[in-house]
Amino acid sequence: MKAVVMGGGQGSRLRPLTCNRPKPLVPVCNKPVMEYAMELLKRHGVETVLVTLHYLADEVTAHFGYGTDWGLRILYHIEDEPLGTAGSVKNVEDQLTDTFLVISGDALTDFDLSAALRFHKEKEAAATVVLTRVENPLEFGMVITDEQQRIVRFLEKPTWGEVFSDTINTGLYILEPRILELMECGKAYDFSKDLFPALLQKGYPLFGYIAEGYWCDIGNLEQYHQAHLDMLSGRVNHKIPGEPLADQIWVGRGTRIHPGAHLRGPAVIGRNCRIHENARILDFTVIGDNCIVEEGASLHRDVVWNNVFVGRNVRSAGAAICRHVTLKANVSVGTGAVIGDDVFVGEGAILQPEVKVWPDKNIEAGANVSLSLVWGRKWPGSLFGENGLIGLGNIEITPDFAMKLGAAYGASLEKGAVIVGSRDSHAASRMTNRALVCGLVSVGVDVRDLRVIPNPISRMVLKNTNAVGGLHCRVARHDARSLQIQFFDSRGVNIEKSVERKIENNFFREDFRRTSMEEVGHIEFPSRTVEQYVEDFANHPELAHVRRAGFKVVIDYAYGNASVALPAVLGKLGCETISVNAFLDPLRARELYQARDRSLRQLADIVTTLHADLGVMLDVDAERMAVVDDQGRILEGPELLALMAMLVFRQNRPALVAAPVNGPSVLDQLAQELEGRVIWTSTDPRSLMHTATLGAERIVFAGYPTGELIFPAFSPGFDAMFAFARLLAMMASEKAPLSEMIGWIPPFAMAHQTLPCSFAQKGRVMRMLIEDSRDQQTEMIDGIKIFEEGGWTLVVPDRTRPILGIWAEGLDRDQAERLIDTQRQRLLALLDRPSLASEEAPPRPRLKPSMTVPLPEDRAFHFWTPGRYLGVRARTWQEFLDTLHYIEPASLSYHLERGDFGNWVEYELNELELADRIRQLRTRGTKGEDLRASLLRIFRGSDAASGTAPEETGAAAEPKLEPPAASAASLTSEPLEES
Repeated sequence: MKAVVMGGGQGSRLRPLTCNRPKPLVPVCNKPVMEYAMELLKRHGVETVLVTLHYLADEVTAHFGYGTDWGLRILYHIEDEPLGTAGSVKNVEDQLTDTFLVISGDALTDFDLSAALRFHKEKEAAATVVLTRVENPLEFGMVITDEQQRIVRFLEKPTWGEVFSDTINTGLYILEPRILELMECGKAYDFSKDLFPALLQKGYPLFGYIAEGYWCDIGNLEQYHQAHLDMLSGRVNHKIPGEPLADQIWVGRGTRIHPGAHLRGPAVIGRNCRIHENARILDFTVIGDNCIVEEGASLHRDVVWNNVFVGRNVRSAGAAICRHVTLKANVSVGTGAVIGDDVFVGEGAILQPEVKVWPDKNIEAGANVSLSLVWGRKWPGSLFGENGLIGLGNIEITPDFAMKLGAAYGASLEKGAVIVGSRDSHAASRMTNRALVCGLVSVGVDVRDLRVIPNPISRMVLKNTNAVGGLHCRVARHDARSLQIQFFDSRGVNIEKSVERKIENNFFREDFRRTSMEEVGHIEFPSRTVEQYVEDFANHPELAHVRRAGFKVVIDYAYGNASVALPAVLGKLGCETISVNAFLDPLRARELYQARDRSLRQLADIVTTLHADLGVMLDVDAERMAVVDDQGRILEGPELLALMAMLVFRQNRPALVAAPVNGPSVLDQLAQELEGRVIWTSTDPRSLMHTATLGAERIVFAGYPTGELIFPAFSPGFDAMFAFARLLAMMASEKAPLSEMIGWIPPFAMAHQTLPCSFAQKGRVMRMLIEDSRDQQTEMIDGIKIFEEGGWTLVVPDRTRPILGIWAEGLDRDQAERLIDTQRQRLLALLDRPSLASEEAPPRPRLKPSMTVPLPEDRAFHFWTPGRYLGVRARTWQEFLDTLHYIEPASLSYHLERGDFGNWVEYELNELELADRIRQLRTRGTKGEDLRASLLRIFRGSDAASGTAPEETGAAAEPKLEPPAASAASLTSEPLEES
């Protein structure tokens, strides 16, 4: 039996532990982690091991040699450049003539490989992927199997909205040599992204074996510490080096421990160590070989490598200390700190928690190290949430934090790039904005500081200038103690996830470029920004009707930023306005937000008393609004979204409207009645903005069910000021009071709740919810929407908080509340249930292409223009059709010329006749809007011919081409390379 051990990992997320060694040689309980893999292979009958190497390969070969110390025959293959997990195995193909194992050299596991091999043989599999269940599947490749454990889908590093299982790929495979013939030599391949999807497509038998036992992918420092805790707790079936003493303490040969030392297990002490009097070696501490721990020193839950000197009265807890480190007397090392090789820490120095010190540093005596040297301090969790970055003002988001964040953002851009900055009027926002600007210019980025300005105007400036991005700092809407920092791309849309990750990586690692004095960025303060917005606003052609209507309106500015721009616009539009709270006061603004319901009732009283046509309350950031009609009825949230969509459908036939999947389904009903169409998106604000902006020439309106509205032809983001003016224009066209128009909306009601759910439970709960709902109609654009009689419920895991969001829609409030309460009880039962027993579960159908069941990620259609990815992918036939309605014409022409449309329809959906008709458009040279119309005619003709809905009866489903309700094209912020 042969095995391939992949040992080329650099371990960049483990630095500074891996600065001077490859990841497989990082020690766990005083043994390199790859030794445990070698011992496991030997235990299960492997005789020959082929090790693939790249980073610091000589270190691995020097340590393991020919493998005689482990009773193995070890051969090495060193790659000049990384070829991926599968590509590296292809390089040793000539050595693999029979069934073989593939295992990672930097993962710690004790799986029963013999049982996995028997499973592989029984199933006659071409490839078996060894799987395990984890609490948080986001950082791993998720695998979905059917009832026979045959793999049906792979999904790499999903978001919570895509989590449908907690079963993940461990990177341990049992393979037959014939599958290597599918790859070309010298070309990079990944098992889960390239080879396994190709095997699935070609019909090879691919199975998943769920293994019992321990597995830990030591991918970051937290997992590194966890691996030690698990080893010392006895959760891993591997021998700990050293001779066991009482109280679970293992001690190596030659070590001397003073009788007055205090030891508490479990703990490991290596060979030839000296533990002096009154030293305290406490539970879950690991000490390497040749270490000295002097009098009064205390180590608790520390991982100490070889040749470390710990001086008198040193205090350390939960730290990782690499080899040849000297800690002089009275040093204090905080929890989570990491000290690299050959670091000298002077007497009395303090290393704060989570500080990282890179190798070969000299910390002076008495120094208080609160920021990492060379690499950044670890921030708890992700910096970014659903809508930017939020933290307590001047506590979590401090000036030094903001300056580092600005530098991290600037380091992700080219030198000389231009950024637009803005803020609200709060003093903390001004302080933070200036710190952000300092960080940006320090890395050579120019800043146009707009100072106090509404967020919608900041987005408009980005849309109309050559700036590559922007940021806006403000007090958080829901918490007056917190600040919110939002980052925008060149269109004024919230940045995508890949850019967020780049900023986070720069921030954590402090990987900033430094510029000379001559290259420091410039700061400008543009003038007439508000005046230009007012002019564009007032001259918009859609608002011409407002001037003739002579509306009387009451506006509550809520002490917010809209008061700097909207009064001038309404004056130009000829409105008689009564203004309330129309000056800037950030403290009163947040107080008013807390008493928003009372303020709306007061606004309703003013409207009815003055016999105004309507009233509107704008939030402090001018992004959200609520409306009061002429009879004093308050309209906000989903009801306001339905009203605006209805008026857009009536006056822009046929209209496209975009809304998140947690919006009211009554929009579909309105669209059918008024010849429109709804494009459903994910629930995060960026997805809605991105879809609206991308389809700005065809999507008339987009709205969020919390009162944030977009008219993409004018603005790329939420703009309550312009949305209010468009409402006036549509009222003028209808020539009916607002109270009458509200009655045109079909009755509906919505409810929303949240349910506490730890990150560890989210994947399991979502998997069991899908298993429980297999007999119901479902939709999985974001989370899982389950359709009930007369309504639906939607469950979406929150991206940054340990909660599940639950939405429901019914015909009335009582039904919506019943639906959401029923779903809540169902989720509570799933939280208490350990798992669904496979033998009790009814058979689960394989995922096949259909109107709503998504294709695997590797078979999705991604939309491009030449050289630019548009951030839209279609994984269902329905999503593909929706995208054709609004995607820019240049993308349609680009994909037609390349033959992408025809190929995808033929090879992914098995629709050869339809593909041929699409290819004929290329022969005729059809382009632009004519091409869009031709494509849609082809699809409608195919639907008329078939007259039936698709059935899942094979590798592809017959397309139903005009569904009664549209579904959104899924959005992705992952960058793709054009091929």
